[in-house]
Amino acid sequence: MSESPLPNKRLQQTPALLSARFARLRITVVDPPPDISWALQLGRDELVKPTASTKARISFDFSVEVVTGDSPGAFRLRGPAVQGRAGERFVYLCIGAYAGQVGAPAGWRAKISLEAITRKLLDAVKAKRSGVLEAQVAGTARDGGPSRASVPLLGEGWRIA
Repeated sequence: MSESPLPNKRLQQTPALLSARFARLRITVVDPPPDISWALQLGRDELVKPTASTKARISFDFSVEVVTGDSPGAFRLRGPAVQGRAGERFVYLCIGAYAGQVGAPAGWRAKISLEAITRKLLDAVKAKRSGVLEAQVAGTARDGGPSRASVPLLGEGWRIA
């Protein structure tokens, strides 16, 4: 985690958030189907393009605010990219028409859970100056289309990149 301002312009314009503690996250979509656009959803309808994109991988880097809870070790994540209620936090990746792709055959969303992020992971990433927590998800579903709905994390889930 870091104490520095976020690269996201929307958060930089919110002075109250600048002094809070943040964690840098990355979601990488592995082997997405070709010719389909992806975007990170902020709030209800704002879209953010990928940070990096190749034929084999699409990555989204963003920050979340880490808010300390009442009991020892308790915390919650919040910010423009964070969706859902406490205990059910997640991020949406919009796909095809939902990502603003003109002429896409349809629109979908992939729901990426943040619930496996632990205090231990947050403390470990804080200890690394350039630490980022990364999760990877499969980009292609069994039917050959994009992965959508609740998408499971690959491998160990959230890890320090």
